[in-house]
Amino acid sequence: MAFESLSAFIAMEGHGPYVWTCYAVFFLCLVALMLQSLRRRRALLDEYRRALAQRDRAARDNARTAATFTRVDVPQD
Repeated sequence: MAFESLSAFIAMEGHGPYVWTCYAVFFLCLVALMLQSLRRRRALLDEYRRALAQRDRAARDNARTAATFTRVDVPQD
C-alpha cells in the first residue's frame, strides 16, 4: 500500500483515526505495563532487603544470647 503524501498516510483513506487510536492505546498499555513491572520489582527487592536485614538482626541477637561453654579440664585418676 503506497501513499502519495504524509497526509494521505495519516488519513489512511478515512481509517486513520481508528488505526492511530489503536496504536496509541497499545503504546499507552505497553508503557503502563513497563511502569507497573518496574514498581513491582522495586517493591519486591525492598521486601527482600527488609527480610534479609530482619534475619541478620535475629541471627545477631541469637548469637549474643546463646549459651557459652567453657572448657573444664577434669583430672584423670
